[in-house]
Amino acid sequence: MRYDHQKIDKKWQDFWQESGLFSTDEKSDKAKFYCLDMFPYPSGVGLHVGHPRGYTATDIISRYKRMNGYEVLHPMGWDAFGLPAENYAIKNQVDVKKATQKNIDNFREQIKRLGLSYDWSRELSTTDPEYYKWTQWIFIQLFKKGLAYQSMLPINWCPSCKTGLANEEVINGECERCSTKVEKKKIRQWVLKITKYADRLLDDLESLDWPEKIKEMQRNWIGKSQGAEIVFSIKNEKESFNEKIKVFTTRADTLFGATFIVLSPEHKLIDKIKEEASNRDEIERYLKESQSKSDLERTDLTKEKSGVGVKGFFAINPADNSKIPIWVADYVLASYGHGAVMSVPAHDQRDYEFAKRYNLPIKEVVSGGEISKEAYIGEGELLDSNDFSGMSSQEARGEMVDHLEKRGLAQKATSYKLRDWIFSRQRYWGEPIPVIHCDNCGVVPLNEEDLPLKLPEVDNYQPTGTGESPLAAIEEWVETKCPKCNAKAKRETNTMPQWAGSCWYYLRFIDPRNQEKLISSEKEKKFMPVDLYVGGAEHAVLHLLYARFWHKFLYDIGLVSTKEPFAKLRNQGLILAQGGQKMSKSKGNVVSPDELVKEYGADAFRLYEIFIGPFEDAVEWNPRGIVGTRRFLEKVYDLELSVKKDDSGEDKLLHQTIKKVTEDIERFKFNTAISSLMILVNHYKKEGISRDSFEALLKMLSPFAPHTAEELWQKIGNKESIMLCDWPKFNKSLAEEDQVKIIVQVDGRLRETIEVASDLSQEEVKNIALEKENVFKRVGDKEIKKIVFIKNKLINFVL
Repeated sequence: MRYDHQKIDKKWQDFWQESGLFSTDEKSDKAKFYCLDMFPYPSGVGLHVGHPRGYTATDIISRYKRMNGYEVLHPMGWDAFGLPAENYAIKNQVDVKKATQKNIDNFREQIKRLGLSYDWSRELSTTDPEYYKWTQWIFIQLFKKGLAYQSMLPINWCPSCKTGLANEEVINGECERCSTKVEKKKIRQWVLKITKYADRLLDDLESLDWPEKIKEMQRNWIGKSQGAEIVFSIKNEKESFNEKIKVFTTRADTLFGATFIVLSPEHKLIDKIKEEASNRDEIERYLKESQSKSDLERTDLTKEKSGVGVKGFFAINPADNSKIPIWVADYVLASYGHGAVMSVPAHDQRDYEFAKRYNLPIKEVVSGGEISKEAYIGEGELLDSNDFSGMSSQEARGEMVDHLEKRGLAQKATSYKLRDWIFSRQRYWGEPIPVIHCDNCGVVPLNEEDLPLKLPEVDNYQPTGTGESPLAAIEEWVETKCPKCNAKAKRETNTMPQWAGSCWYYLRFIDPRNQEKLISSEKEKKFMPVDLYVGGAEHAVLHLLYARFWHKFLYDIGLVSTKEPFAKLRNQGLILAQGGQKMSKSKGNVVSPDELVKEYGADAFRLYEIFIGPFEDAVEWNPRGIVGTRRFLEKVYDLELSVKKDDSGEDKLLHQTIKKVTEDIERFKFNTAISSLMILVNHYKKEGISRDSFEALLKMLSPFAPHTAEELWQKIGNKESIMLCDWPKFNKSLAEEDQVKIIVQVDGRLRETIEVASDLSQEEVKNIALEKENVFKRVGDKEIKKIVFIKNKLINFVL
């Protein structure tokens, strides 16, 4: 076999490692490009074919940028703390540190076999005490600034296992280990005040080159609403009870349509009113049921709402002093507004469904809908609203709040869905929280010179049965002296969540061996922000939001020079198993890259990963697809035999391909870049190829299939690595293609006109059209039922 991929792969991977070509020169005066993957959690299963899709993309970009004169920083490390490793250690009675290190070693070898151009000299793991020393240092700074505090908060509690559970361990309200119904139990928790940064986290999204859907998810998670707080009186039938509650609403114009009040099961008033309610036992039962549900289950719009009326009590609607019933329902969360809502079923779909189920009154107060079928949530002219009738919704909102404000019953307010971040975990395998509890001094942070506070070596990670961390049972570690007064004290036994180490790792990659500081100011200014960050869209609101929060805090204390950590973000789509299912160990459908790389070669595997479909789309793995990319590489390899010594003159297709591949790499259209290279190679198979054209072809191929490109580059007599070459330039006049104007419609209505190269395929035109803001805004996440395409003239998205 001429194209011996195993020999070629090993030869060039050894060469790259020995030559240090991927190492970043910190003293270089070239423009920098910081290219980063969301670092992986090294599971025992190892890599599956979904992981390298993003890694291959960042490798293509990194190699391309190096050839364009940039000093590239492209590191890799391990997000290795977390629940799965601890559970695995408990189940198999193994040392969690050794098991984690074994997984890291396996992941590293798998990644290296793909020829990815990482600077391994910067490798780090969140579980290394020399790394988490600085995670603990950041926590201490947050504590000193009043942004880390303690609070009694509910956790998921399994009464059978006698332990706290993470949300991931609760499946349909049951413990994933023993299927016992999970309860809520209040325990002491550490919390970070992310809400203080809500407005900045929201406003600064505008400056980021991120997918619009990710920015929208963060906006919704932060959930800023401008509205009003309105006061309702709560009374009993004997008029002997009189309390006031506040509700937050963005639709004060619908106040006359509020026909009942709903309190969350955790509302502080419930303990008072249930004692006098005539259906106390029914309320108690409902409160107990609601404890087993997660917040996600409670707010799931697809599930039927449940609740219980509070008999013997009513609320006074301040708009007209009418008496309205009070209900307790778990679709209202204590964390939003004040844990109470004024329910306007005619103009809120959730309230509408609840009112229909329990036969509660529905009063229309805004014109424009047909409320016999569903709630009308739009705006209009007010109806049946006393002096406000006839006003527009917008006018009435301001007038109504002003009117009630004069009576002390309302005030303008801003509300957020974002809650402070519950930061502690009752587990062993996480960063110890570096504070001491002293009877004399209260909570005292460790002295910074005493960091890192290391996890103790233990044989047993079993839960304590009290909801506390397993660390609480290790007396010799817990018992200590107060750093302030030297009296007897106790260590904090909760640990940090897995998110902690991933909040700042991008900074440590810049200066990974600094013993004195988290990062040197000079290096931070040189390499920040991250120019390109690639990872899964599933991290939209947790990791990405938490990392932005920590970065803004570090900016405030002068440690970093940029307001945002990640300038540009791109998300890879999932690679699904055959049949469209998500790959998982339990389903037995995980495809490992190891055998594929062994059989077809790293380059054929890399090419298929990014040729399989548009980078951001979910795609189904087809085991036969890699055969095609392998054949393509064999064609390129064979082309070397027919290279002509003389130049073939003006090569129009070559220049058009250089232009297309360059633009496609910049736009993450890797699949169409590969398609263009395939067309070019087929052309040369028929027409023959000059040495200059072959060199240009190999340079274009090298980011995608680096082993093959290096081998052929050497075979035609070049001494230095192809990585050190400049990216090929195209002649503008030769690269010009005929342009056509294409009409873009959504549901038959003109939304955009785009100018593109003639004879583009439907897929190419679709991708260009969907990038246009006016089109994306209307299509969004809606299902495209059909595409009408007339070549060189029109594309119509039917939703």
